[in-house]
Amino acid sequence: MNPDQANKPDQSLSRELLDFIRKSSSMFHAVDTIQTAFKEAGFQEVKEGEEWKLELGKTYYLNRNGSSVLAFRLPEVMDVPHFQIAASHTDSPTFKLKSKPILEGPDGYLRLDVEGYGGMIDSTWFDRPLTLAGRCLVETQEGVESRLVYIDKDLLVIPNAPIHFNRQVNKGYEFNHQRDLIPVFSAGACKAEDFYAMLGQSLGVTPDKILATDLFLVNRAQPALLGWKEEMVGSPKLDNLQCAFASMKAFIGAKNSGAINVYASFDNEEVGSLTKQGAMSTFLKDSLRRIILALGLGEADYQMALAKSFLVSCDNAHALHPNRADLYDPINRVYMNKGIVIKENAAQSYTTDAFSQAVFKKICQQAGVPVQNFANRSDLPGGGTLGNISNVQVSLHSVDIGLAQLAMHSAYETGGIKDTAYMIRALEEFYSTVIRIQGAQSASFDR
Repeated sequence: MNPDQANKPDQSLSRELLDFIRKSSSMFHAVDTIQTAFKEAGFQEVKEGEEWKLELGKTYYLNRNGSSVLAFRLPEVMDVPHFQIAASHTDSPTFKLKSKPILEGPDGYLRLDVEGYGGMIDSTWFDRPLTLAGRCLVETQEGVESRLVYIDKDLLVIPNAPIHFNRQVNKGYEFNHQRDLIPVFSAGACKAEDFYAMLGQSLGVTPDKILATDLFLVNRAQPALLGWKEEMVGSPKLDNLQCAFASMKAFIGAKNSGAINVYASFDNEEVGSLTKQGAMSTFLKDSLRRIILALGLGEADYQMALAKSFLVSCDNAHALHPNRADLYDPINRVYMNKGIVIKENAAQSYTTDAFSQAVFKKICQQAGVPVQNFANRSDLPGGGTLGNISNVQVSLHSVDIGLAQLAMHSAYETGGIKDTAYMIRALEEFYSTVIRIQGAQSASFDR
């Protein structure tokens, strides 16, 4: 029995988050899960290949490639057109199945040929139940159709070599992706055709109808609340589905303001975003421009709207590691369950500057949400995220924020139960407040 009743609301919300992650086994499933939530909230779907007929006061959503999603809410009355955007990403580091996936042998084994997707911690993928999820393109009577697939079974394992034959494994051993990180599908009971039969059965087609696949390894370890007082969440894909979930909840729950509010979650952030559906693609730019034009405004109105707009780039942050505090800045360090993290970097790996930080801190003050500041050690560079990448196409005032977590890019990560609620409250306030920006000199806030 949980000894701390005060945490019940945060635990309940965290269980909702973990259920969202279970349903989001690939970036394609994440978008499907998000779109389902928008449909249930009354949003209307628009498509890039069709004309948009928009009405003030209405809500809409669209996707690109089935793996990036964008939604927007139009104000009841158009005052000064501008966008208030929260953006996250749908993908996480994993392994992708190659087009010819079956490795036969040695000695009766069947293995699957995979390659790394993103910067994962290799050692965390060994000796745990794995499966496959993603999409397959299948032949139909009408042509070609994309179908989601998730094999709901403990299907694969990547076994470690025994320490007796690899004495260096605990002394800084470097794993080779083509040799060491190949999952085992069968120890002799299956033939190659069994793999395709399994896939066809999951898709509802005969194996010869499967034309192409985008399939990824999925960690089957179950998300859970951790600790005697259950103050932590443990799960695959916390980075960045925790932010995708929290910003989605905030977007749906926010009241209609005078801004054009936008939710975005992009694919391919973990591999650089250089795709048609990534943050550096034209997806955001095209969508924002079409909104303005569909409302009867012009190109100049679009440019003026961007100058008055604000982007919150939401991607998780590094909580202080209790065993490796030496890796962190002595004072710009952050903690789980202590509030939203504002991330900054002198080399602009994050987009945060003094103006955007001040604007977002004001929003958090209004929401009663605590704020922390993160910066890397000055001699230890960190990673980047989608804020500065998306600014290549759509230049906006932007702040990089996240939620503190441990073991980022592990197959199983750890976060705090309170932080999801903090993010939802802050972003609800962001979406419910009209931020009026004058250059980088001043901003006012109307609620």
